[in-house]
Amino acid sequence: MIPGFTQSFIRCGAVTLSVHRAGQGTPLILLHGYPQNHHCWEKVAPALAQHFDVIIPDLRGYGDSDAPADDADHSTYAKRTMASDIAALMDALGIDRAHLLGHDRGGRVAYRFALDHPDRIIRLGIIEIVPTGDFWANWSADLALKAYHWTYLAQPAPLPERMIGADPAGYIDWTLTSWTMDKSLAVFSDAALASYRAQAADPAHLHAMCADYRAGATFDRALDEADKAAGRKIAAPLHFLWAKGGFPAQTGDPAALWRPWVGQMTDTACQSGHFAMEENPQAVIDSFLPFFGAD
Repeated sequence: MIPGFTQSFIRCGAVTLSVHRAGQGTPLILLHGYPQNHHCWEKVAPALAQHFDVIIPDLRGYGDSDAPADDADHSTYAKRTMASDIAALMDALGIDRAHLLGHDRGGRVAYRFALDHPDRIIRLGIIEIVPTGDFWANWSADLALKAYHWTYLAQPAPLPERMIGADPAGYIDWTLTSWTMDKSLAVFSDAALASYRAQAADPAHLHAMCADYRAGATFDRALDEADKAAGRKIAAPLHFLWAKGGFPAQTGDPAALWRPWVGQMTDTACQSGHFAMEENPQAVIDSFLPFFGAD
């Protein structure tokens, strides 16, 4: 539990999501990434809740939310489906429009939400990703080695599930450690680590996390490519925070990959590995508090 937040379980269409909430004011929805859940926001959410109505769902397949089985075309964990979950959550809470801030896979859900539900988003914050189709298109040998999980987790079931399931805690610890700048687990709380390890040890959630990447390699990539070819743009103002030791930095100029997608955009870089909210929480607060607070 994040201090000051309360947990509830809310039916959102086909799934029930675990949701943590605190604060008041304009709604601000925080979306976590892989291999995490709501715990990744524990260092920044209390500060944001002093200014906003902060809502933190566990995405489908993560945390305490439902983890349905994948389908043949991987639409179950497509970012369009996950974005629809967030729209349904807003409906259930009586929220017409909200700010969205997403990290990692949650960032992919957030920008898909902005494309699919443009009338329901006020401002869009993205941490540590570039668009899915563009990330695939910019792979180099060095990036492929660093982001090996994109192809590994996308392999047909049950190969990655069986391999990770043999030592889920070991895999989670290796992944978290290798993606931090200091190559250490020290930035993660004991509660967060226990939650991430337990999540990976549950067969349904482990399958869901792999399915998330299967969707990224197929459904999500194809949808991005079609939208880019059609010239679709994100209407909401976007602020992009990228880490100097993270994945987008490996593409050379990560902000340039976002510009064709959005009309109004700003970006900042911070000293961090991939997990900016834990490694440099003040940079996240300094980047997004004024952005979401602007008129």
